[in-house]
Amino acid sequence: MTAAASGTPGTSSGPLVRRQDRTGAAVLVLDSPANRNALSKRLVAEMRAHLADAAADPAVRAVAITGTGNTFCSGADLSDPPVQQGSGSFGDLLLNLWDYPKPVVVAVNGHVRAGGFGLLASADVSVCVETATFSFSEVRLGLVPALISVLCLRRMTPSSASRYLLTGEVFDPAAALQSGLVGSVVPTGALDGALAEVLDLFQQCEPEALRVTRDLMRRIPLMDVAAGLDHAAGVSASFFGTDAAAEGIAAFREKRPPRWAG
Repeated sequence: MTAAASGTPGTSSGPLVRRQDRTGAAVLVLDSPANRNALSKRLVAEMRAHLADAAADPAVRAVAITGTGNTFCSGADLSDPPVQQGSGSFGDLLLNLWDYPKPVVVAVNGHVRAGGFGLLASADVSVCVETATFSFSEVRLGLVPALISVLCLRRMTPSSASRYLLTGEVFDPAAALQSGLVGSVVPTGALDGALAEVLDLFQQCEPEALRVTRDLMRRIPLMDVAAGLDHAAGVSASFFGTDAAAEGIAAFREKRPPRWAG
């Protein structure tokens, strides 16, 4: 397991992850304030179940992840750590988020520690409150930020990754913004409005085009230029003949919203 931050077990008998439905979106709320939304085996299992349901729900255009209290996620719950490897593991959850068929938005409501960075780095769009703090605390606990590094190193600038993963120092939202970990910083009271604004933007996008564009963003950077252009040409050609493209072009010409716009 990549990180460890909480040794205080969650005491809630209710769900640790709640789903809030908005128009065209499912907001998954980490709701385990007793242990600062730590990544327990149960929380990871509930998150995986919600993600599967949202992926299969045609009404959901995008998924958002946020938390309750002043902490987004404190890392692994040492009293009930997630499965180490394979199905149901935290790594499996991160892979699910990285390959998810719909856009992922993270609304950082508070502090991020250790394994919480894995959830953050999976986001396509991230919004953060100005009161949050960040720390890759593993090295100060004699641990290694192994799993989360796979995603974080794809998001962060090399210089910021070296500094923060190796020192474990606490840094602020401005530094997180500069590092590439978050996309924007807002006042604490403005987080919900900022999240709603992002989710509304996805309502204007055609669902299959969203899915393929997200997949393209994962694949193209791993290819050389020639392979990337060849793959992209095939994707582009396959979409020009679709009914969705015909509708989108017609709507643009007729100055009206396309039929999928919410």
